Amino acid sequence: MPRLHCTRPARVVIATLLLVGTTFAADKTNTIGPNRAKWLKVRTRAVNFLKSAQDDDGSWTSPQAAGLTALATTALLDSGLKADDPVVARSLAYLESLAQKNGGIYHPKTLHRNYETSIAMLAMTAASSSATPAARKRYAAHISGARKFLKNLQWDKGEGLETTDPGFGGAGYGKHKRPDLSNTQFFQEALLSAGVKKDDPAMKNVLLFVSRCQNLESENNTTAFAGKIGDGGFYYTPAAGGTSQAGLAANGGLRSYGSMTYAGLKSMIYAGVKPDDPRIKAALGWIQKNYSVRLNPGLGQQGLYYYYHTFAKSLSVINLDHIEDSAGVKHDWRLELFDQLAKLQRPNGSFVNRAPRWYEGDPNLSTAYILLALKYCQPRPLKAAKR
Repeated sequence: MPRLHCTRPARVVIATLLLVGTTFAADKTNTIGPNRAKWLKVRTRAVNFLKSAQDDDGSWTSPQAAGLTALATTALLDSGLKADDPVVARSLAYLESLAQKNGGIYHPKTLHRNYETSIAMLAMTAASSSATPAARKRYAAHISGARKFLKNLQWDKGEGLETTDPGFGGAGYGKHKRPDLSNTQFFQEALLSAGVKKDDPAMKNVLLFVSRCQNLESENNTTAFAGKIGDGGFYYTPAAGGTSQAGLAANGGLRSYGSMTYAGLKSMIYAGVKPDDPRIKAALGWIQKNYSVRLNPGLGQQGLYYYYHTFAKSLSVINLDHIEDSAGVKHDWRLELFDQLAKLQRPNGSFVNRAPRWYEGDPNLSTAYILLALKYCQPRPLKAAKR
């Protein structure tokens, strides 16, 4: 049975995480990340593209693309725009118009109720700090209703599942779609942003599901796939027979890949899992062996812009400023990711994935992903960084 061992670089990363507030002696500068002027230029051009691409009704791409519009709105707010900016105000009004009587925030014809509601909650939460008192009150009411709606979508005993079921605790696109790690991470973030605590039953159940999406056999994961690969990475879902977008191994294992590994790592940190937990160690070990800012490990160019967002946010959440890869090379991931993104930006400020799977051929979606990633790439003093 495959076993995952903690390599020397992995031990270095774990020790670094546990020594909060220390610095790397080898660093010759007091700044991590890219040059601020260059970073601002790339971000500003991307913001201007999204502002120019908005439709008159406040949406992007299509009136039915509620999830994309919520993502773009969040990206603009995270890039410094305020709730009263005309573009943001139009998109927020559009999202408010989608609020349903059941508390969800989604287009009536959608099959993605969980996803759209989750991202809309994140957008309204991001807008609240700069909104007028009246708007803040409206957003709070929408968020409260959406929180209840999302909890009812979680796959748990209400759907007849036992805690031992591989799908227990996860969330999918909607009520009748099997749960997956991608939708579960947005579900978790939305509830946390709405004030749900880590010890809430819904959050504890999320951790059960996320643990079962990892290629790591343990007391937290006894699914049929847990020990087949054992590399510490994550895949799409163990539910309904299991699925990995990276395909199957020869022994029937579900292959790990980059975007889901970073999503799984982030979800575990959000759930309160400590850095010295074997699940975190195993995930970091996989990341060190597969570190890349040029491709989505396991999928190549597919889902690359989603990967960039998840990569940057996860490493920021876990408070890592450098990644030491399996060859012992230390990477300033903010700088390296930014340099790659700057190369990919098109003359009009947008980003487009030439591998258009999962709608990444749409410049509105890909540019929103990149703005969300850029938030975590910004330069900052090394002395202010937590380790």
